[in-house]
Amino acid sequence: MKFNTYIPAKQLSGVVKFYWSLEGKIPSNETYIHRTFANHCPELIFHYGGTFSELQTNDTIQSAFKTGTHGQTDRIRRFTAKKSCGIFGVIFQPYAIPILFGISAKEVKNELVDLSLLLGQDGLDISEKIILADDNLSRKKIIDNYLKTLLRAEVKEAAIINTIHLISFAKGNVNIKSISQQAYLSQRQFERRFKDLTGFTPKSFSRLVRFKSLVENYQKTDFTLTEIAYDFGYYDQSHFIQEFKQFTGYSPKAYFDGRAVEVFYSPKQ
Repeated sequence: MKFNTYIPAKQLSGVVKFYWSLEGKIPSNETYIHRTFANHCPELIFHYGGTFSELQTNDTIQSAFKTGTHGQTDRIRRFTAKKSCGIFGVIFQPYAIPILFGISAKEVKNELVDLSLLLGQDGLDISEKIILADDNLSRKKIIDNYLKTLLRAEVKEAAIINTIHLISFAKGNVNIKSISQQAYLSQRQFERRFKDLTGFTPKSFSRLVRFKSLVENYQKTDFTLTEIAYDFGYYDQSHFIQEFKQFTGYSPKAYFDGRAVEVFYSPKQ
């Protein structure tokens, strides 16, 4: 499989982290499985080559969309593909869904939503352009131009967005009460507005940020699980292992030993 990332237009940096593509041929005698982990950032997904189906928990297979959103999630999903794979994706900032599409992030949390249902005719039009584009640089240009049209002149909830950046900068290790005070809101107001922007309570969001930070940045393979746990703010090894399994389906030892065989890409965010 060939995995690449692309930098969005500068104007979009406030709502888009990066674009990515995945391409490859799948031998006819192989079953290819892609496991997605819990992720505090929503995505747009365009399948321009081949199709993916979702493996359900009871091992049945359900057809997945051709293009759509994979909302921010605290769940694991598993997908399978045959013959070939061509995907172009957009990794959004955690708060991008309300800013770009004018809906609460709660509406797409843990959901796979067909782009035509989310955007109507616009969804059909942009899907066709992306799928028929000659290459991924052309796809980048198309999605750049489209997302620019969705940017609103005035971005509301700047105080909440600032706290989201603070949580990300602190790798999830923050005092929620303290950051809510920085937004000059009551705890209840802060949590309600935070959830509309991200789909999660501040506490759940912080847990996901901490998990992603660990997966993306941990390099000390000679450290014990207890040392890893303390290094990233977990209060004990048991809590660390339990949360890691919840968000990946793997034990941390299996993951860091390279035995997470169903994960074929892990883009940094």
